[in-house]
Amino acid sequence: LYLTAPRGDARLFVVEQPGRIRIIANGALRGTPFLDITDRVLYGGERGLLSVAFHPSYATNGYFYVYYTDATGDIRIERYRVSGDPDVADRASAKAILSVSHRLYSNHNGGLVHFGSDGMLYLGTGDGGGGGDPERNGQDRGELLGKLLRIDVDRGDPYAIPPDNPFVTQTGARGEIWAWGLRNPWRFGFDREDGTLYIADVGQNAWEEVNAVPATAAGLNYGWVTMEGPVCYGAMTCDQTGLTLPVVSYGRSDGCSVIGGFPYRGERILGAVGHYFYSDLCGGWLRSFRLVAGQPEEQREWSVGDLGAVLSFGEDGAGELYILSANGRVYRLILGV
Repeated sequence: LYLTAPRGDARLFVVEQPGRIRIIANGALRGTPFLDITDRVLYGGERGLLSVAFHPSYATNGYFYVYYTDATGDIRIERYRVSGDPDVADRASAKAILSVSHRLYSNHNGGLVHFGSDGMLYLGTGDGGGGGDPERNGQDRGELLGKLLRIDVDRGDPYAIPPDNPFVTQTGARGEIWAWGLRNPWRFGFDREDGTLYIADVGQNAWEEVNAVPATAAGLNYGWVTMEGPVCYGAMTCDQTGLTLPVVSYGRSDGCSVIGGFPYRGERILGAVGHYFYSDLCGGWLRSFRLVAGQPEEQREWSVGDLGAVLSFGEDGAGELYILSANGRVYRLILGV
């Protein structure tokens, strides 16, 4: 479901939904998992071990963070530490960081934990599931579901709320919230060069969307459940005041569930540098665009053959991009341009 690596590390760390993190080194899959928490993970459908993030100081502190659904269906963020063997984590080092109740429905768990260039840990949570956000979590700033959260794991126990988060002093709002109005931000990512935040939010019935904003833009409302993509949801008209609309959207004739990636900042594909890559679970295509003054330019669809059902993108320690498929394969982008 996901791939990442500490900066500068030549290994690839691949997340498997049942609850394992595997290592690929020098092109070969290691037999022993880096981490196996299958006994803690509720796996199936949209649930499971969904992502991992290595601390920016992993080389010295050995910390990494996982995002999974536990036996009750709740979202859990835990911290682990690598053992004396660099290829094996210490299971006994588990420390609970954050839990979000998610028991009414099995879908829309979000799924990504990711460090920003500011050193803060970001979490993308789904709206709690069910069609049309029946609990209205996306527009409720008193709930952690349907949000992008931002926490400081280097201060506090188990974390501190950054004082520059937008709703820290607002009565009735959760201070962890960085952005709201999201349906199911399965994948988001930051541009390694300029910090732009890209959020691919999965749609309901008709539209898929990609949002792109400066990393410092706090407190944005991405519109769900008032809007789905670029249009009003369940109504001909709606109040769009204060809503942030997507930079790219597409209808169901092109797919069924947007899979967000990253802007390319590697060295293998010079003609694609700065392009944000994304795909779709059902569409099977690979597309990209370059963001210029907040607008998508050089939009392109790449000819890459049959990738199967694309589940996620990954970025290695050098900034090269990978595609993870339901066919069990990990593909590295080596596109001709």
